[in-house]
Amino acid sequence: GQVLELLRAVQKGSEDRKPSLGRLRWALQNEETQQKFVRLDGSMRTLTGLFTSSLADLQLEAARCLHELSHSSVPVVAEACLPVTSYLLTYLSGHSLELTELCLYTLGNLVVESEAVRKQLLPQGIIPVLASCIQVGETAQPFLLCPRETCVADSPEAPALLPAVGKLCRELFPPVPLPCPSLCRHEDNALLLVLGAVPALTSLLLDLAAQIPQDAPEGLELLVCPVLRCLSNLLAQPGCQGQGQDGRLLVALFLLLQSFLQQHPFLGQECLWLLNNLTADDPFLCSALLSPDLLPALLQLLTCSQMATVLVLTVLCNLAEKGRLQCQRLLQQPLLAQLLPLLTLPDPEAVGQCLELLHLLFLHCPEAAADFTRQGGHQALEQHQSTPELQERAQALLDMLRQPPGAPSACQATLAAFS
Repeated sequence: GQVLELLRAVQKGSEDRKPSLGRLRWALQNEETQQKFVRLDGSMRTLTGLFTSSLADLQLEAARCLHELSHSSVPVVAEACLPVTSYLLTYLSGHSLELTELCLYTLGNLVVESEAVRKQLLPQGIIPVLASCIQVGETAQPFLLCPRETCVADSPEAPALLPAVGKLCRELFPPVPLPCPSLCRHEDNALLLVLGAVPALTSLLLDLAAQIPQDAPEGLELLVCPVLRCLSNLLAQPGCQGQGQDGRLLVALFLLLQSFLQQHPFLGQECLWLLNNLTADDPFLCSALLSPDLLPALLQLLTCSQMATVLVLTVLCNLAEKGRLQCQRLLQQPLLAQLLPLLTLPDPEAVGQCLELLHLLFLHCPEAAADFTRQGGHQALEQHQSTPELQERAQALLDMLRQPPGAPSACQATLAAFS
């Protein structure tokens, strides 16, 4: 009701429209309100109309509302912003510095959260527009240049952007003597690895983490994000194993999580994505992460958000697959008790990753299965026997719980279900 009232107040052509937009902007800081707003008939059409208004004050307030919407990690909200991307690009070359910055921030947030937005922006001409912004001295959001999956380097217009990106990277990354750590084609990544990008970016990330004040200044996340993204992309490349083998990097990631997670959740996802790449094939870093100082901090992130849950479980699987000793270290924490509530989540991806972790724990530490049963794990698994994408793995774990510890038939059935 309140969201509808705010929309109606904004739609009225009265003199009170600017204060109404201000109240709407405040309300749109809430994720639930964002979802309600974009589902209202005519909401985005109204906001787009005000954003393209000839009245500068209304246009600026509407831009601030769009910026609040762009913070959402919910796909339906980002996709609701698709009709406005062409206008966001248009106003990057406008005469208002404040409006230009708002458009850049909004585009940057949308690009990080939505593949649909990334696919739409390339044919709309984002590359030459960004190149123009950088060349005239504006600060284009750096993580616009390094999306995790869709690379601007794949565009035929990318060569026009390279000189400008090189200039931006030299300003943002003075300790890194590289032309462009943000573009992520495989051949570019191979060259960057040879040039020493991983130790250079690691050093920069360590410096950033060490110098972040207790109240991180607004805008610092715009520098931290591309460093995390670039390092994560490089560590995922073949032949890069062992290049990020610096235990201090784990501490730096948790310092960044502590500083930014509450205000900038997308940075938490970037930190966890990098943590996953660091621990995927590195026994040394897995052992370091199992330390009493770091492991509890990782487990605290299990329920931060839907994406954090999946990523933390993935990192825990990286640790558990290293063998019995690592699983025993995990089980010294109240891990099983923390996994039980996750089996009731409505997200099949999170539940599936939780089942994978349980499989590894039971495989390497069969005694954990009995402890899991005592805590009610049997009933938690039974509820997934009718879920098509989960039932085979859930049934295999149930069979394992029914077998005496170490029974070969249980292990073979579980391995078959999870292979």
